[in-house]
Amino acid sequence: MPVPAPVKDSAPGGRRRILADLTPLRISVDYRRLWVGNTVSWTGQAMTALAVSLQVYDITRSSFSVGLVGLFSLVPLVVFGLYGGAIADTMDRRKLGLYSASGSCALSVALAVAALAGYHRVWLLYAVVSLQAVCGALNSPARTSMIPRLLPPEHLPAANALNSMTTTAGTLIGPMLGGVMVGLWGYQTAYLIDAVAFSAALYAMWRLPAMLPDGPEGERRKRASVVDGLRFLAGRPNLRMTFFTDMCAMVLAYPRALYPAVALLRYGGDARTTGLLVAAPAVGALLGGVFSGWLGRVHRHGLAIVLAVCGWGLAIAVFGLTRNLWLGLCFLALAGCADTVSMVFRGTMLQVAAPDEMRGRLQGVFIVVVAGGPRLGDFVAGSTADLASPTVAITGGGTACVVAVLLLALKWRKFLNYDARRPTA
Repeated sequence: MPVPAPVKDSAPGGRRRILADLTPLRISVDYRRLWVGNTVSWTGQAMTALAVSLQVYDITRSSFSVGLVGLFSLVPLVVFGLYGGAIADTMDRRKLGLYSASGSCALSVALAVAALAGYHRVWLLYAVVSLQAVCGALNSPARTSMIPRLLPPEHLPAANALNSMTTTAGTLIGPMLGGVMVGLWGYQTAYLIDAVAFSAALYAMWRLPAMLPDGPEGERRKRASVVDGLRFLAGRPNLRMTFFTDMCAMVLAYPRALYPAVALLRYGGDARTTGLLVAAPAVGALLGGVFSGWLGRVHRHGLAIVLAVCGWGLAIAVFGLTRNLWLGLCFLALAGCADTVSMVFRGTMLQVAAPDEMRGRLQGVFIVVVAGGPRLGDFVAGSTADLASPTVAITGGGTACVVAVLLLALKWRKFLNYDARRPTA
């Protein structure tokens, strides 16, 4: 499928743009449908995630049981993330996206039917959450691998910034809508709305042309294995660095598990204070997407990633030292903004520097890192806080993140010179 030809931006002040670049939405009808469908369905999924947690607690009255929801989604997401990427490199990605999105839609319908029938069993919720994670692990590599086939390379940073706004806005809006729907009309309402929301994603993928990976069919089948994808990644230092830098941020400097303790012990707050701490990075990430117009003018993506991850670490380290709630929220928002910048350029490098027949598998690895890194970061932060203190865990973690990223950049200096105009893996 030919990629659309580059289009000169005729918007006033295009070169000095600050707000998000909407050019990808203007030049590609297929991308526009995909983006709208993903935005709607992501919000619906966030509604269902909250409704499931509320329903599990309503059934069990156990926070531990609610925590198991995350475990039941994490394990299949990690396992099938790798295999989902391999499958996306063997078959029509459009069909894989359609099949997996249809599965997610059917599972939301199953939740709604069970709720309407009064069948409240926690094992059913766990089973559906696990199957939803499987569908998501199959859908994400296929959907993400399609984008470089729909847009010219120079518009991929703008597209990734728009995608970041989708996930962040959905994460912020979905739970709020889900809480309102459950409170007014019950769990079944949230589940039904999610099922209807999937129709937007299904329509967008249905309208796409075939998206077979590049290369002869025999070659696709021979090369499409998880091991080959990992072997390819092992020999590509620039692409490896995109994963290493993200792991530094998520494992060493991700203080989410400490927000309740910080809210109570440092700020003298309550659950509402914890909610503000949780929301602050998401607000910053959303603002980073809204004011992302300048990202398309950056060509040194490796250097930008290093600076952004260092910015995340520094903002987290300073947050660990603050005693004023609103100042702390500002630094968390700055961290979220830096994370958006890092995510945009990391995603663009994976899409541009990797050959099409490997994109699915690399996106599968990306899912595993994104899903597993924060969970490992929760363990590291919680353990360090118990052994020392929350301040040591947060500030020490942010500092360790900066040091680790700088050491990696010194070891692989070519990463700093990566130029999007001459991409090399």
